[in-house]
Amino acid sequence: MDRKSFSFLAVGLLLGILCSSVVFSYFASDRGESQASGRVLKLAHGLDTTHPVHLGMVHMKERLEELSGGRMTIDIYPSGVLGSEVQCIEQLQGGVLAMTKTSTAAMENFIPELGVFGVPYLFNDHESYWSILDGEIGHDLLSVGDSLGLRGLCYYDSGSRNFYSTKKPIRSPDDLKGMKIRVQNSRMAIAMIEAMGGSPTPIAWGELYSALAQGVVDGAENNPPSFDSSRHFEVCKYFTPDAHTRVPDLLMISFKVWNSLSPQEQEWLQAAADESSVFQRGLWAEKTIESLEKVKAAGVEIVDCDPAEFQAACAPIAATLKGTPVEPWLNKIQAAQAQ
Repeated sequence: MDRKSFSFLAVGLLLGILCSSVVFSYFASDRGESQASGRVLKLAHGLDTTHPVHLGMVHMKERLEELSGGRMTIDIYPSGVLGSEVQCIEQLQGGVLAMTKTSTAAMENFIPELGVFGVPYLFNDHESYWSILDGEIGHDLLSVGDSLGLRGLCYYDSGSRNFYSTKKPIRSPDDLKGMKIRVQNSRMAIAMIEAMGGSPTPIAWGELYSALAQGVVDGAENNPPSFDSSRHFEVCKYFTPDAHTRVPDLLMISFKVWNSLSPQEQEWLQAAADESSVFQRGLWAEKTIESLEKVKAAGVEIVDCDPAEFQAACAPIAATLKGTPVEPWLNKIQAAQAQ
């Protein structure tokens, strides 16, 4: 071998060793970073950081890190920074986002079966409601969206929806006759007000305060913390705790992301989610009491009523659900509470 050939060989060997070292270092570094950072799941929602649901999610993050020994964590993006509720749901279907919080009312357009939560006066009381959600029926409802790329992990409490008005106390369904009541743009909510002789009026939440103040509508319906935080109590001095619907929030995960987790990772995440649900319920109960005390101090009358009268007025609505995806779940929930 001449000197020139030897030089080329030596250079080639050196380049080969150098390239091998670089590639080895890259993959070693990549493995080390992956092991150090663990599995990170992105969770986005539209609530502020003081909301009981957000605080429940923070608790879930902390418990997941503890259960997994730091091998899993959650990055939480609040206040709609990654999009609206519907946009986040769509990102879940594509596997771009791991998790989001959504109302079951918003999920009706994706998973019709969840419309069962909009049936008025479906649950006997708060205890019966959570007994259903924590039981087989609630568990089965969490998975009805699997084929659509949307899986439920747990429920969060968003209380009960109740009537409030500017003009007069609502003590019975008869008091709603002729009243213009703001509702969500929901078929079930509209049917409920019509069944009691009222005039349902869908209005955007952000426009409702002025609509109440200007008499565009005579009243609305929501849970106590929302009645408080929206300051609607400044113009509505009558609050009727009839609890016509109990519509939970859902923690949803992309089914693609869920299937990408190992069985052990799924177990850790589900356990953390379940614990966060119980933790959040306690926060919501405290917030509800605090809000009711606040509005009473501001001069709001908490109106006595008999929910059974309202329930009887809305009973015919069930007949309109025959043959729909809601009917089987309605029958299951009613049968469970009749036992």
